[in-house]
Amino acid sequence: MATEKTQKTDKKPSLSREALRARTRSRNKKPKFVRAESWKYDRFSLSWRKPKGLDNKIRRKIKGWPPGPSVGYKGPKVARGLHPSGYREVIVYNAQDLSAVDPNTQAIRIAHTVGKRKRASVIAEAKKLNIKILNVKISAETKEKEEETAEGAEGEEQEQKQEDKSKKKEKPKKEKAPKKTKSKPQKGEEKQ
Repeated sequence: MATEKTQKTDKKPSLSREALRARTRSRNKKPKFVRAESWKYDRFSLSWRKPKGLDNKIRRKIKGWPPGPSVGYKGPKVARGLHPSGYREVIVYNAQDLSAVDPNTQAIRIAHTVGKRKRASVIAEAKKLNIKILNVKISAETKEKEEETAEGAEGEEQEQKQEDKSKKKEKPKKEKAPKKTKSKPQKGEEKQ
């Protein structure tokens, strides 16, 4: 009997996936909050601004006027703070901070104040621990290096051929001789 219950619980979708679904359901019910009378005047954008006027109908929550944001539109508590990938975000400043991260439920975001050297050590350590990094950017240079190591010698030969072709296409420019300019005679000089 006890084994049957554990098997049923294993088949359930993960908690974060269920929380993300609940969040999308609540978002679909939430209206678009528009700035008061933005539909009336072109100079107002649709983006929400808090109404502060004494007679403002949206601030007073008058029936028939668009709704304004309030606590009732909050998303489900389980989904708050979840990244769209389903992980909880943890800000990391150095490689030692990774020891407190659970790779199954949490993903790291490297703080923006971290420099290149420390960032590289954090990324290397995260790969060892199989932790997802949310804000890592793979530059074109690192992609090329990875491709070169995968291709091996074949890739190097192709690059050399391309370089040779580009050198042949470039023709050396002819240097022009400096132009002879006529000098104007000075006041004391005579014309010949």
